[in-house]
Amino acid sequence: MQTATIPGYTYGTDEAATSPLTMQDLERLKAVVGLTEDDRQSLLEAADILADQADDMVTEYRRRLGELPFMRPYSGHPDGTPDPQYSAASKPRFDRFIIDACTRPLDQDWLNYQQEIGLRHTRAKKNATDHADSLDHIPMRYLLAFTAVVIATARDYLAAKGAPPERVDRMHAAFTKSVMLHVTVWTRPYVDAANW
Repeated sequence: MQTATIPGYTYGTDEAATSPLTMQDLERLKAVVGLTEDDRQSLLEAADILADQADDMVTEYRRRLGELPFMRPYSGHPDGTPDPQYSAASKPRFDRFIIDACTRPLDQDWLNYQQEIGLRHTRAKKNATDHADSLDHIPMRYLLAFTAVVIATARDYLAAKGAPPERVDRMHAAFTKSVMLHVTVWTRPYVDAANW
């Protein structure tokens, strides 16, 4: 998947927001989530397995969300009807998230893009990237709750190519930590600094 061809994918560019978090904040979050160098190696192994399955994973996530009528207005029109253009425009970025969660170095560019993703879930930037006509804010409770689906379903995809169970366990544990780290940083735009 060529990142240069993904509209709205601003990782490592001046178009991404600037994170208010410091590298010290990031190091502390990594310590709390327990992300180790061994996990980083397991994530690279996971990337090899998930690279050609990312699109299927996101399709499954979206199918599950689509089964919940109260969630449809966040990715479709405000009345809950589908918006195929918005779906097609945003899906490659969601696909890319699966790979980025396994491969990107945790540096200032990473912090900045996670701030951008967080903003794109809030009134600050929701719908702006794709000029979409959907609800203008995804409540943080849904962002957090859906994290469980992303994490739980990853195990089946990690096991799909016949990796031994202990390797699947290692990769899944690392993926869990990575996704939790990502989503935690995405919540920063939702609350003020004192409460975050």
